[in-house]
Amino acid sequence: MTTDFYCEGTEEKLRKHFNVIYGKDAVDDCMKRTKYLINRYGLSPAKKISFHDVWTHKDAILITYGDMVQPEVGEPVSKLSKQHLFLKKTLQEHFSTVHILPFFPSSSDDGFSVVDYRRVDVRLGGWDDIKEMSGDFRLMGDLVMNHISRHSDWFKQYLAKQEPYTDFFIEVDPKIDLSDVTRPRSTPLLTPVHTKNGEKFVWSTFSDDQIDVNFANRDVLFEYLDIFFFYLSKGLSVIRLDAVAFIWKEMGTDCIHLEQTHEIVKLVRTLTDCFAPEATIITETNVPHKENISYFGDGDETHMVYQFSLPPLLLHAILTENSSYLTEWVKTLKPLPDNCTYFNFTSSHDGIGVRPLEGLVPQDEFTSLVESIRKKGGFVSEKKNPDGSLSPYELNITYFDAFSGINGSQSLQERRYICSQIISMSLKGVPGIYFHNLTATRNNLQGVSITGRYRTINRKKWYYGELTGELSDPDSTTHRIFNKMKQIIAARKKHPAFHPFGRQSVADLGNELFCLLRWDPAETEKILVLANLTNSEKEVNLTDFELPVKEQGTYSDIISQEIAVRDGVASLKPFQVIWVKV
Repeated sequence: MTTDFYCEGTEEKLRKHFNVIYGKDAVDDCMKRTKYLINRYGLSPAKKISFHDVWTHKDAILITYGDMVQPEVGEPVSKLSKQHLFLKKTLQEHFSTVHILPFFPSSSDDGFSVVDYRRVDVRLGGWDDIKEMSGDFRLMGDLVMNHISRHSDWFKQYLAKQEPYTDFFIEVDPKIDLSDVTRPRSTPLLTPVHTKNGEKFVWSTFSDDQIDVNFANRDVLFEYLDIFFFYLSKGLSVIRLDAVAFIWKEMGTDCIHLEQTHEIVKLVRTLTDCFAPEATIITETNVPHKENISYFGDGDETHMVYQFSLPPLLLHAILTENSSYLTEWVKTLKPLPDNCTYFNFTSSHDGIGVRPLEGLVPQDEFTSLVESIRKKGGFVSEKKNPDGSLSPYELNITYFDAFSGINGSQSLQERRYICSQIISMSLKGVPGIYFHNLTATRNNLQGVSITGRYRTINRKKWYYGELTGELSDPDSTTHRIFNKMKQIIAARKKHPAFHPFGRQSVADLGNELFCLLRWDPAETEKILVLANLTNSEKEVNLTDFELPVKEQGTYSDIISQEIAVRDGVASLKPFQVIWVKV
């Protein structure tokens, strides 16, 4: 049965979600709370739209902290405002969307240990800065829903055993065997805390400062649903569900990807489709590919998933000059449900996750990749396995420095790096580009020595004058990479073949090449992507592979505007990638 209060079919879906999560006896109460929430934000059923129009080939997402570009010392302007000024002046024509990493008061993990979800960190600015930026860019924000800071009011009230927070967190007897629980860290799973009722052990997946919340408590779920709509009301239209895979716990299981977890994502999607259909949900699940894409559901969960296998696969392919595993992986990518696509990235505020590489490359090559990062000045973060052993979880290095060579050749490093960026932007999905990928930032080892955290290596903060100085110097690496990246993005925006809901087909041209065909949903344009993954020049007779090029005539590379294919033969410089309209 439907009512005017909901879109057609929404009430039935909501009841199903709540039944799966909490059981039939809780459904009526949950429906009552949902109606209260919708009324609180003045929401009403919206007209259904095509998601193919919300995201197109003209879109790219910039990933940045709110203070990645900082004002000079003593300058009377907020950090968010200064960042906005830089982006507006230099990148507005290239990026439709900006992902501002957590800008809330936080006690650790550079924002991901949230103290208060509804306030902007005063060291960055205020909600007025967010609103002003939303006038120039579509904004993406984080809903950090697995855990909250131990310095939050929620946790303080829990320690004091004040209602309604007494059941907001998960108390566990430390004698219980939790060895089956999937761990993304090597730190203890349980953290001892002193409460009004004595010592308790609380669940803390990521650190002793990030205490997991208890979604088995309905109050917790509705707090997060309220925060979700609060963010939408403040100008955020893309919401990233951080570490969502871990949110539901059940003793005797691995406590990851549980049925209730997926149902909560479906619940958020159902509410979004009805009341905010232009909004986008992105799940962040740094896990092997098959687990990762499970969050598409049947097209009823997330709109996008992070393409976590891409960064380490690209890095491996280019460093080894062997495309075979990358090609094979792209071949296995199955058609996605309608209105779903990938979020393609090569680097983020975190390191390069290597769990998504599991099973995609041989173990000896996996080990060699990990060791190569250490030799380049990077670090390796580890996770704890059920048997107590440790294994690599994440490579901590800037993506630019990950391509450095033993002989220190700067030109080789730049060619390798740009090759990785063009391939990433060629694949089906929406490109997400981390700020330091634009600036070719080097390893921030000084920052690591200060914080003691490996991830700081890729979280440098630029002063406005320092960065603009680098960008104005034609001899600087930052200048070259920044402008090359802008050139690639600008070229991509002109071609609907790169539409995120279009199609792709990979062709196997041998281990030294990577070849992809892209075309838009209406099949009005087709583009051949051809990459040379070696440090030597290559000539490739494309007609031998029955690719759609003529045996006579020329084709220009969309990026360089130079002739790249003549009489069916492509000429490629070392690590060059060409885009050819065919």
